Amino acid sequence: MIFESEIRTGIEDVGKNGLITDKAILKMLENVGGYQSDEIGYGVLDIPTNGVSWVILEWKVKVIDRPRYGEKLLVRTWGRNPRKAYTFRDYEIYNSSHKLCVIATTKWALINMKTRKVEKITDDIVAKYKMEDRCVFEDRTIERIKIPTEFTNSTEYQIRRCNIDINGHLHNTYYMDLAEEALPEKVYQTRPFDNIRISYKNEVKLGDIVECKYSYQNNKHIIVIQNKETEILNAIVEL
Repeated sequence: MIFESEIRTGIEDVGKNGLITDKAILKMLENVGGYQSDEIGYGVLDIPTNGVSWVILEWKVKVIDRPRYGEKLLVRTWGRNPRKAYTFRDYEIYNSSHKLCVIATTKWALINMKTRKVEKITDDIVAKYKMEDRCVFEDRTIERIKIPTEFTNSTEYQIRRCNIDINGHLHNTYYMDLAEEALPEKVYQTRPFDNIRISYKNEVKLGDIVECKYSYQNNKHIIVIQNKETEILNAIVEL
């Protein structure tokens, strides 16, 4: 089942030259996927009843024609290729001229909010979403990001209350903020980026101090985010 929602870009969604930011794109995609789950009965307001919440594991986004401020956008999304422990969700964004401007694929898991462990995605849940068999990318999987062995830039950040979401951890779109803070100034000024990959490994909680380390390899900007004290890997961002 393909779910659609119309969104208009606002002031908070755009950066320089009035173009939509990378973080705003992630936010739009996440929200529309959430709206579909709301209708099915596995949305944010259903967490107390179901005891589970969808958590994103991977992002892969390609911007074809970046939307501008004030544009009316059509966001389309659908679930695909469900497994017992995870499933995929794809997206398309069409601009006001009905031109495809963004494609994305994501990987999600269903988390038990009491045990914080992965729940099985049952046949009943799959049936509710009426999964499609179409992927926006030629590669139906999401390739791994290679972790660099050397870094040229780094920054630290302590997680604050304003960063914590309904699941009790750092909200996934804030990882873009952390990644951008680690970029060298010249790279930072080249924003936005048309290809985005984020792989989440371990959750970040309130009060954690994370170290964001930057490396440039194979024409890609890679940021590794890890807990400063424990050195546990939290996420990898590739731009």
